[in-house]
Amino acid sequence: MAVEYYDFGPYKIHHSSVFHTTDLSFAFVNLRPAVPGILLTSHLTPLLHVLICPKREVKRVADLTDDENIELWRIAHKLGRQLESYHNASSLRLAIQDGPQAGQSVPHVHIHILPYWKNGDFENNDEINEKEKELKRKVVVDIERKDRSLEEMAQEANEYRKFVIS
Repeated sequence: MAVEYYDFGPYKIHHSSVFHTTDLSFAFVNLRPAVPGILLTSHLTPLLHVLICPKREVKRVADLTDDENIELWRIAHKLGRQLESYHNASSLRLAIQDGPQAGQSVPHVHIHILPYWKNGDFENNDEINEKEKELKRKVVVDIERKDRSLEEMAQEANEYRKFVIS
């Protein structure tokens, strides 16, 4: 029987936001995307992204079992490719913040997968990172990063469930 909620550090993730599970891990849509979007001269690039974490609450990467570590990266590899294709993206950012000084805001190991698109606004790919930093400095994060509704997240998770291949 499926669970109603998954533990993510001190938070509960409703099963409707989870779109992929294994014995050791689960993948879910983000309540508060990292940045609502980056305004580029040609378009608004959304930064909706997904998270993958072990079912067991593990605070640091070094505390993962070998099986959990392998499983997280196996899922990230497969899911990243599927998300990139689904979103017509040209690149991905896979990120882990391992500990509070590294920016880890939830004390539960998780991999972020963010799709990126080719954009003619930047000659040097590193310029998009600088643009993100600039926008983040202008935004009061807790005010600007609004929680999405359970319905919004369930709808996104439903879309991902259609193409996620185990």
